[in-house]
Amino acid sequence: MTHDDQLSDVLAPARVIFFDFDGPVCDVFAGLPAPQVAKLLTALLSAGDQVAGAKAAETDDPIEVLRLAHEANAELGQRVEHALTAAEVEAVAVAGPPTPGAEEALRAAVSSGRAVAVVSNNSAECVQHFLVAHGLGEYVAKIVGRPSGQPHLMKPNPFPLITAAEQMHMDVTNCTLIGDSLTDVQAAHAAGTTVIAYANKPHKADLFAEAQADAITEDMYAIADALTTA
Repeated sequence: MTHDDQLSDVLAPARVIFFDFDGPVCDVFAGLPAPQVAKLLTALLSAGDQVAGAKAAETDDPIEVLRLAHEANAELGQRVEHALTAAEVEAVAVAGPPTPGAEEALRAAVSSGRAVAVVSNNSAECVQHFLVAHGLGEYVAKIVGRPSGQPHLMKPNPFPLITAAEQMHMDVTNCTLIGDSLTDVQAAHAAGTTVIAYANKPHKADLFAEAQADAITEDMYAIADALTTA
C-alpha cells in the first residue's frame, strides 16, 4: 500500500518531521496492555465519581478515561493524569524495542538535515524514558507531550503541532507529521501541516485514504528510505 513517490513528494519540502509516539516510534502498551491501564484508572475515577466511573468502564482506552475524569472535575482529572503518566512510564519500560524502521526513520530525518520533534498524546515523561533507554534521544530535538490538565488540547486539536513548530522556530506549514491514528490526520489538517499516515493495522489504510492523508504507508522503513532520497 506504500506509494513511495507520494512519500518523497510529501517529505521533500518538510524541514521538520513530527513523529507521533505510540505507533510510529513505540508500541506503548505492548507489555502492559491498555485495557489493564484503563481499568486501573477507571477504579481511581469511580472512587471519586461513580457516574464518571460508570462511563469510563465502557472504554478500554486510557486517554478516553482521562478525558472523562477531567470532564468530571479538575482535581479528579489531575489524580487520574498522574496515575496515567506513571502507568505510561511503567509501560514503555516493558514495551520492547522501537517500532521496526523507527530508529532508521529518525536517523534518516536528522542525517538529511531535518529536525525531529515527537508530538504525542502520551506524557512527555514516558517518551523521554523510552528514547533514552533505546539510545534515540540524540535524534529528537523536542518532545511535546500531553498538555497537563488540558485534555481538550490533545490531538485532534492542532495545539500540540503548533506548539512544536513554535518551539522549533519553524512555520508549521514547513513541517510534516507521521502518525497512526485519525486524530493525527485531523490535527495535521487543522494545523496546516502535511501528514503521512502509518497504517500499522490492515483496516487503517482505507480510513486514512478517506480522511485524505497526504501519503499512506504500512512500513516505517519506507519513510526512512524516502527521507534518505527526498
